[in-house]
Amino acid sequence: MPAARFWGVSCVGFERVDSEQVFEGKMIALRRDRFRHEDGEVTREIVEHPGAVAVVAHDGHQLYMVSQPREAANEQSLLELPAGKLEQREDPLATAKRELAEEIGKAAMTWEPLTTCYSSPGFTDEELHVYLATDLTDTEANASENERIEIYAIPLSDLDRTIEEVRDAKTLIGLLFLKNRLLQG
Repeated sequence: MPAARFWGVSCVGFERVDSEQVFEGKMIALRRDRFRHEDGEVTREIVEHPGAVAVVAHDGHQLYMVSQPREAANEQSLLELPAGKLEQREDPLATAKRELAEEIGKAAMTWEPLTTCYSSPGFTDEELHVYLATDLTDTEANASENERIEIYAIPLSDLDRTIEEVRDAKTLIGLLFLKNRLLQG
């Protein structure tokens, strides 16, 4: 069984011994997997997701965000970074560029990856790619017809307050990376 290492400490590994597809939808699939650990076997339900991107877009003065209803969380309006899921075999940067244009009508001359992380590894394999987009220009916004998006331009001077108010994990990650960047100068 492969072992992981963190800060020089070895962690016990596991092996997948069985996998069963339970459900397949448009955005996600669900499978039930069995894993063998040194002390026995466990069964886990795993949500398969193609991955997603989030974009921290600012022009040096304003940070561009969106608000939209999030029915799964029972939120009428949730403030978030522009974001979206990867289409089949789509490069994460291509997804980020597409989502920035679709959701807020902006293109960026400069793109920088900030981080890649798992959104909630206790039950899903969704990998989230967070990008910084700067040197912004206007382009045509083409939000899909089932999206109800409001665009917000938030002064960078309000970044701390925005971080305190945001409840979306990918947005918090992106904004905290931005804050760190700005503090480093």
